[in-house]
Amino acid sequence: MSTTTTRVFTIPTKAEVSETNQSLFDNLQKGLGFVPNLYAYFAKSETALGDYLALQNRKSSLRAKEREVINLVTSQINGCRYCQSAHTVIGKMNGFTDEQILEIRKGTAPFDSKLDALAKFTASVVANRGKATEESKNNFFAAGYNEANLVDVIIVVGDKIISNYIHNLTEFEIDFPIADAI
Repeated sequence: MSTTTTRVFTIPTKAEVSETNQSLFDNLQKGLGFVPNLYAYFAKSETALGDYLALQNRKSSLRAKEREVINLVTSQINGCRYCQSAHTVIGKMNGFTDEQILEIRKGTAPFDSKLDALAKFTASVVANRGKATEESKNNFFAAGYNEANLVDVIIVVGDKIISNYIHNLTEFEIDFPIADAI
């Protein structure tokens, strides 16, 4: 007979991480005003935080608003409450209203035809593990996106899947205002 114990995952303090990660904590503190728990958790690995920040901060053919559409759709499909919450805040910083954010999380953006094609394409990519429907691909390209944009969409989806999976596995405390459930 086995007993099941729920493991509790903890967020490391600055003193508990490497010097390299301490420096990254300082930069995050200076830039954001705090070190989000997700980033702090990455610092349990010697290199993951720096690698993840480099991935997030890479140049892209997509605008910040477009990246937020991808982040919100991906986080919703993957059921990541942490990322839904964080990207609701970031989405508002990028000009989306509360209502628009909820629509985006549902995989649509009826208020903007180009973003709608992006949201539907992203939803199809994530839900079908990369095997997006022909309709969603055709609509994505018809909306004005190109193959460079397609590559960048997949990079953002991959970035978000990493953070979604980290939080879904660990369920550490969400340090953003909790996004509405839909």
